[in-house]
Amino acid sequence: MNRREVLKGAALGAVATAGATVAAPSIAKERIEVNMVSTWPRDFPGLGTGAQRFAARVDAMSDGRIKINYFAAGERVKAFDSFTEVASGNAQIYHGAEYYWKGKHPGFAYFTAVPFGLTYTEMNAWIRFGGGQELWDKLAGEYGLKGLMCGNTGVQMGGWYRKEINTVDDLKGLKMRMPGLGGDVLSKLGGSPVSLPGGQIYENLVSGAIDATEWVGPWNDEIMKFYEAAKFYYYPGMHEPGSMLSIGMNKKWWDGLKKSDQLIIEAASSMENDVMMSEYNYKNGAALKSLLTNHGVKLRGFSDEIYDSFGEASEEVFEDVQEHSPLAKEIHQSFVNARSEIGAWAKISDQAYVQQRNRVLGL
Repeated sequence: MNRREVLKGAALGAVATAGATVAAPSIAKERIEVNMVSTWPRDFPGLGTGAQRFAARVDAMSDGRIKINYFAAGERVKAFDSFTEVASGNAQIYHGAEYYWKGKHPGFAYFTAVPFGLTYTEMNAWIRFGGGQELWDKLAGEYGLKGLMCGNTGVQMGGWYRKEINTVDDLKGLKMRMPGLGGDVLSKLGGSPVSLPGGQIYENLVSGAIDATEWVGPWNDEIMKFYEAAKFYYYPGMHEPGSMLSIGMNKKWWDGLKKSDQLIIEAASSMENDVMMSEYNYKNGAALKSLLTNHGVKLRGFSDEIYDSFGEASEEVFEDVQEHSPLAKEIHQSFVNARSEIGAWAKISDQAYVQQRNRVLGL
């Protein structure tokens, strides 16, 4: 009897175990594979490597479930064709600078940088808490896109010039690579702005097709070897005080993602926004020293007269922007309000401290 009971119990236990095994759900990974195009050359320090870091980080954060196939400028489409490639759905993501699309709508410029605009910390505050993201969503949504912050290069230099810029008259007739609304300011002062992707600037400067160029800052500029064609290096750049880079995603694709997947992409994008700025801040100082000591670069500051002229011309440009459409006016007014409120605080916090610290330390 005991033996029969033991066998019976064992059999029932086996059935129960088998039933439990069958009842357990089979959870398979739902793999997402997408294509990402870029406006930067492959492995280009900061800009290109930042875009590549973002793609790799999404893969790592999703444990390989979300795979981004990265294409640098020219590998799938030309740099400035990235917008259309993603808006059409041929690719799902681009990495670039929104002011490249100002020809489609001038409001896009505000989500990279505009003359006398926002610094890195001010831009982050506006986008996250000042209504910037909501306006960006409204604008990008009209083109079937969704944008997120994904990098920043900080305050940029004023550019490389073959000759000294001593007066406003020296800008007249100047052919200069300068995209965005900064280029419109140059135009108001008699210059001729040219929009070129990064990979084409050096050859145009060396050949004399352009007389001057802005790009980013010492780290990137030294790598580009602009000093071989132009020795005068001016600061600070009025046109890009905190150039935010971004990812733009096909909105239909974005809306179809699970919330958890959206959060992974947002987190990876936000992290790159911080990492890229940190990298530029660290590397620009050493690169500037190298430019001055190893390459014979002549560092110059714009005069107050020239900067005042930049300011007057920028106000004319902003008037033109606001006449474009109600949305353009709404974006501009939100930007101005953020610049006023955040700037007032920065004046007595970051700016006041740095000024006093540098005075005491002799920096």
